[in-house]
Amino acid sequence: MRQFVAVIALLVMFALTMIAQPKQGESVIFTPISHASFVIQAPAGMICVDPVGDAKAYGITVPAIILITDIHGDHLSPETVASLKKGNTSVIGPKAVVDKLGYGTIMNNGEKATFGKVTIEAIPMYNLTAERMKFHEKGRGNGYVVTVDGKRIYISGDTEDIPEMRGLKTIDYAFVCMNLPYTMTPEQAASAVLEFKPKVVFPYHYRGTGGFSDVEAFKKLVSANKSIEVRMLKWYE
Repeated sequence: MRQFVAVIALLVMFALTMIAQPKQGESVIFTPISHASFVIQAPAGMICVDPVGDAKAYGITVPAIILITDIHGDHLSPETVASLKKGNTSVIGPKAVVDKLGYGTIMNNGEKATFGKVTIEAIPMYNLTAERMKFHEKGRGNGYVVTVDGKRIYISGDTEDIPEMRGLKTIDYAFVCMNLPYTMTPEQAASAVLEFKPKVVFPYHYRGTGGFSDVEAFKKLVSANKSIEVRMLKWYE
């Protein structure tokens, strides 16, 4: 039975890595799990971002880091985190997340820390529009810039096109949300991306109460700058 379970787990991990293989010359692999949850695989180790749901979806590799942006259920599942966390795994989140878990390393907006060969900067994430302010107040959650294997990866978390996002510099990969009423429109997201100019941008977190945001419209707007590549990953069944 144990051998059967191990084989299944290996097959799951193989299937995951086939979803988002890097282009030639790239050493970082991004594997979408669902909505806001994904895995970063790099020579420095595996990073699980906002893991929720069945822990088996994340494969059998022990994560070096579990990185959590906010307390909402599509970003934080204490049960999933507990299942993935092993002895040396660093669990990182804002104070509200660590308080809810009862353990972990607190990073507040604006803080920067190094974990092994990975450097993490906590970037603010919050709403700007009056009717959306109730969802994400400034200071509670974190976006992140993760530097691993010489690459800078921006993870927006739940946010609108805030000045802190627009002011980012030298971003290699960006994961940018867009769903109403909780975050922002594709037009807002595209406007911010055109300002901070990541090399590659992945639309993610784009299912809202009214269905899916128009990521093709986002792609078309961003494509006005030929130096920015928009890559689509499979976030939803």
